[in-house]
Amino acid sequence: MSEPVRLSKRMSELGICSRREADEWIERGWVKVDGKTVSQLGSKVLPHQKISIEKQASQEQARRVTILINKPVGYVSGQAEDGYKPAVSLISEATRWKGDPSKEKFKPSQLRSLVPAGRLDIDSVGLLVLTQDGRIAKRLIGENSATDKEYLVRVKYLKPGKLPENDLQLLRHGLKLDGKPLLPAKVNWQNDDQLRFVLREGKKRQIRRMCEAVGLKVIGLKRIRIGQIKLGDLPPGQWRYLRPEEKF
Repeated sequence: MSEPVRLSKRMSELGICSRREADEWIERGWVKVDGKTVSQLGSKVLPHQKISIEKQASQEQARRVTILINKPVGYVSGQAEDGYKPAVSLISEATRWKGDPSKEKFKPSQLRSLVPAGRLDIDSVGLLVLTQDGRIAKRLIGENSATDKEYLVRVKYLKPGKLPENDLQLLRHGLKLDGKPLLPAKVNWQNDDQLRFVLREGKKRQIRRMCEAVGLKVIGLKRIRIGQIKLGDLPPGQWRYLRPEEKF
């Protein structure tokens, strides 16, 4: 027999919402199991039981926004640290990209609970996703995320000659960070001093540390795509809304 699991965990596994959101909805009486309201935190369910949510939960979820920003150097992805501002501080009506096709109206209240779905180092630039939607966060940074992230990386080889083919193969598969093997990556030369990386994980300073392991120094790093969403023409320091038809 299958073991019962926490209701909030099961809702997250099914992609209904994040575990945090599930707990909020359970407390508000917005969650039903087999047609009966469950309002006790920590309640457990069996895998075959049917979970549904009240329309209030669906409406609240529909109001949540996801923002794409072209992060410049000098901003941190999440909380402010060491005197550096967080990327969310760049978001205002004045910095919204004029080319944003979304009809969504900006409200300062949208900045509440807006969290980065994946990090981008302070000295890296490019596409950063900030979202109020736990489903998107789970899809991008969850334990089993299969979402590609694409980067253009300008490098300098610190040894004589050119990077050996064997070391390029190591970048693709075979390196370890913090004692753990990295997942396979796509790594190719774009020109003499620029590599293209496509990863499915995002360990702290991963690309920089991978490059250091084979004698490369990263001069510049730019994320240009997450899943199907591309940075495109979004200018540095500006942002736009993720549109309903765009999916990660």
